[in-house]
This record gives sequence, structure tokens and C-alpha cells, in this order.
Amino acid sequence: MRAGNAGEAELEFKTLAAGYPQLAGAQINLALLQRKANRLDEAEATLKAAVEKNPGSAAAWNELGLTQRMRGQFVDAGTSYEKAVAADPNYAPAHRNYGVLLDLYLGDPERALTELERYKELTGEDKPVSSWIAELRQRTGKTVPRRPAAPAPSQNAPTEGAPPADGAAGSDSAAPGGSPAGNAPANGAPGNESAPASPAAPPPAGQPAPASPAPGRG
Repeated sequence: MRAGNAGEAELEFKTLAAGYPQLAGAQINLALLQRKANRLDEAEATLKAAVEKNPGSAAAWNELGLTQRMRGQFVDAGTSYEKAVAADPNYAPAHRNYGVLLDLYLGDPERALTELERYKELTGEDKPVSSWIAELRQRTGKTVPRRPAAPAPSQNAPTEGAPPADGAAGSDSAAPGGSPAGNAPANGAPGNESAPASPAAPPPAGQPAPASPAPGRG
């Protein structure tokens, strides 16, 4: 978007926000323009005004959390994501972004796993989330056990149509097989952190991954 058009759009969204304060959409779009221009302090102020007037807007809380994460305000970002999820438990972007924050920035992989599993449940997204979840399960020791293998027939069991050998009883008991298996996850559209190529350090959707992410997910 050219600078002139961006300026006109900002003015339009400001006018809409003033005329319809009960609707969070105009303020969210205004904040996205401000964030794109790297005016993060203005974007945060705009989004705080949005959630003050519309505390039930999961989208506004999610964008506020993402903006605060970009400003290095990790604890505040976590609070905003929690409020987004409380406002709408089915708002998938907040679960993903909170999972990224918890793992990469707050060092809490177990809670990150919970958030990302909820995100996958809501969206059905496979890659990279599935591999990311598997890596978190492996890291936290929360592996998913395999189903027991089908019992193998006993060597003493009679073949179909043939009687068992003299004095021998057929047996279909066998120890079940299978052991627990461990599993291991775009700087793009605003509102969602993106996962990096490496599953060990997935970034929040919509934002670049940190240069040196701390172990964990965020």
C-alpha cells in the first residue's frame, strides 16, 4: 500500500472508530496499519482503546497481545491472549499465538502444548502444527501411546478346519505389542504468529521468528 493510500485509510478508520465506538473492527484495522508502519506504541494504544470499549472482542485482544509481544512485553501479551481466549474459546488464532508465546518467550512448553493442541482441534491444520506438537510432546514427555497390536495366534492353535493335536488345547492369548511413541511443528497476515522451518522454534503467525528464541514455545 502506498504511503498516500495508507494515510487516507488511517483517516477513514479513525473516522469510523469515532463514529462507531461500539464496533472494534475500525480500531483493529487502524492498529494494523500503524503496526505495519512500525508505530507499535500507537498500535498498542489504539488496541487498548478497542478492548476498553469492546472487552468481548477476541480479535482485538489477540491483536493487542501480538503487538505487545512485538514490543517485548511478554507477560502483558500473555494476559491479552488469555483474555482473547476467555472472550471466545473457539477463536483459534489466539490459541496459536499464545502457544508460540508460552514456548518461545515464556519458557512454558507444557502450557504451549495445550494451546497448540486446542488450535489444531479447532482448525484441523496439519503442517507445521502437527510436527510442532509432536516435538513439544517429546520435549515434555507427554508422548501418545500406540494402540496395542492385534494378538498373534498361538503356535499351538489349530489351523482352520483341523482339530487340535491330541491332548493340546487351542490358545489365542498373546502379549499385546506396541510401546509409547514420541512425536515432534509466516511472517504473513497480521493476527497470527508463523512457525519457522525448524519445529523446535515456531514463531507466532504473522510475525518473524526471534533471532535467538529461548528454549520453549511462544
